[in-house]
Amino acid sequence: MPRQRSALRGDRVLVIGRAGMDLYADPPGTPIEAATGFTAALGGSSANIAAALARQGARPALLTCVSDDAVGRFALAQLDAYGIDRTHVRALGGEARNSLAVVDTMGDATQAVIYRNHAADFGMTADDVERPDYDAFDALVTTGTVLSAEPSRSAAFRAFDLARASGLTVVFDIDYRPYSWPNAAAAQKAYARASAASDIIVGNDVEFGFLAGRFEDGLEAARELAAQGKTVVYKMGGAGAVTLAEGQEIRTGIYRTDALKPTGAGDAFLGGFLAAMAAGHDLRDAVLRGSASAAMVVARVGCAPACPTTAELDAFLAGHPGPTDPD
Repeated sequence: MPRQRSALRGDRVLVIGRAGMDLYADPPGTPIEAATGFTAALGGSSANIAAALARQGARPALLTCVSDDAVGRFALAQLDAYGIDRTHVRALGGEARNSLAVVDTMGDATQAVIYRNHAADFGMTADDVERPDYDAFDALVTTGTVLSAEPSRSAAFRAFDLARASGLTVVFDIDYRPYSWPNAAAAQKAYARASAASDIIVGNDVEFGFLAGRFEDGLEAARELAAQGKTVVYKMGGAGAVTLAEGQEIRTGIYRTDALKPTGAGDAFLGGFLAAMAAGHDLRDAVLRGSASAAMVVARVGCAPACPTTAELDAFLAGHPGPTDPD
């Protein structure tokens, strides 16, 4: 029978995927092309998720490769600063380079230029994922970006198998980025396999529509996955989210803020959502805490450094008029 999991058994989370450097045009509001100064921060979707978890009291570890150079060492130092266990982060030499994102904070006109040539994190191998003691963790988190190249793809699927064998909750953030893939068919095949192996699946309406092969069928695809015993969070941007689990469909709104940029919202949502579940919140409250985390991040510069602490999130929720009406 399919596994029924709507909560995490603990807060020890192994996150697979990239850590990189984000450069933000400074001062805020300056377009990239006019900037003469930039601030540096930890970046990369998986590292951002781990940072969000750590800032809300969970105990994340990152499994990836970084480049054996100054930018890779920057990422390692930042992981240490956030309290993210990097025991399973390996430095990779040669032509490998860390992910780099150059971003400005222009609201709806925000620009993000991402460099992923010879990405170090794609060098993760099966040997890398064999090293962790999966019994020491409660959940495994992967994003779709991890699956977009070899040997990272095969390594990630091996990690899925090892995690399931140890009884971990497997979490998959679809995170579809077309530029990372050789073609759409390869992405659909990998995402279908990852979804089948996961307990919790999170994505937006466009991503679920991509999984289904047609945007209009995205929600039905989410329902079909939920019918297999999975917890599915179907995000709809400003329209909120539908969370499907154990025969229920829970509709929630969003927390409105003055956004500086859209980047980091998905990472903050997932980190806040999982941290809340690990802390014992029910599914609806966990989604709302994830949504509030995302609202806070888009109103701040950076992604990882913008993720709120538990105290900051609680203060935001106490002072905010509340989420929008999902209906």
